[in-house]
Amino acid sequence: MSVYLLVLCLALLQQVGRARPDPPGCNSSEAVRVAEEALEQINQDRTNGYILCLNRLYDLSHTPEKEKDGSLYKLTIDVMETKCHITSRKPWKQCEVRDIADVPVYGECEVSVFVDTQVKLQSYSCVLREVPATAVVDVCPDCPTADNLNEPVVKETANLSLQRFNEESQLANYFTLENITKASSQWVSGPSYFVEFTIVETVCSKKTDVSELSSCPPMDCQFAHRGFCLGSHVAQDDQFEIRPPVGKDSSFQNKKPVEVKCEIYEPQAAAVEEQAHAKANSGHTGHQHHNHTHLHPHEHTHSASPSSDLTSSKPQGSLGTVVNQPASPRYAPAASSCPSPHRHNLGIARLKL
Repeated sequence: MSVYLLVLCLALLQQVGRARPDPPGCNSSEAVRVAEEALEQINQDRTNGYILCLNRLYDLSHTPEKEKDGSLYKLTIDVMETKCHITSRKPWKQCEVRDIADVPVYGECEVSVFVDTQVKLQSYSCVLREVPATAVVDVCPDCPTADNLNEPVVKETANLSLQRFNEESQLANYFTLENITKASSQWVSGPSYFVEFTIVETVCSKKTDVSELSSCPPMDCQFAHRGFCLGSHVAQDDQFEIRPPVGKDSSFQNKKPVEVKCEIYEPQAAAVEEQAHAKANSGHTGHQHHNHTHLHPHEHTHSASPSSDLTSSKPQGSLGTVVNQPASPRYAPAASSCPSPHRHNLGIARLKL
């Protein structure tokens, strides 16, 4: 009988062991799904900077909470900055990662999420840093290196770029500079400066006299369009030439080359209002027409389509922080199969991404 009981106990213990699978590691499909969805919510919560993408899952812990019918995940994820500004509200999987020629930025985020039938972001704390210029130059001597955003030449490049955009844009109103978000320089045929900046729509239409443009305030309402621009200026000598004001006589003939490319995004309020209007009219039949305009009609040439997350009503910037600071020593991962492989590699061997 004692032998029988022993065999029975061993069988029961084996079944219990099978009923309790190992907690997910960094390579499990469930952990990766949670990390990806958590990062999407982090990007939606943020109000400035650039959209972050997932590079790898560095570590995690998993605590089942039976009374809540779910699990609490604590994640450490390695991230890289993309070329998409937060203003665009694009999903991070649609954004291109900054490579070695684009002043790359990397970092890590400590994330807390609760998972039941959905992934629900609880809190996050991200630390970011630029790849050191010395590391970039070692691998790519001709690549641009970061500039101080407060340098006069950087501000002038942004102003010249915006001036050209306003001259060539078919939009109804003029735009003004909001923030310079990134700057770099390199030597091409001369000193070349590159800026990235955000812009906001003003109350001044294109019919406004050029002499009044300096006093055009930003449109202070929920229907103001915003945009993100890439501008560049190649100087031919040490003298940084300032172009004349926008007007009939302004042109780029005999001027130092200035290039600009901007994306203009639909305001959140307009997207919400349009969806509500479409829903309200969905039940109407026949030939009824419901004209709908808001206080600031706009042309939409050059504009980008709004993404679905523009309709989110969740307060932004309320769940966590993103700061810039140097790298610090990291602890060894505790979970199995951690960290997962890198998704992106800048080709800088001595840099631990």
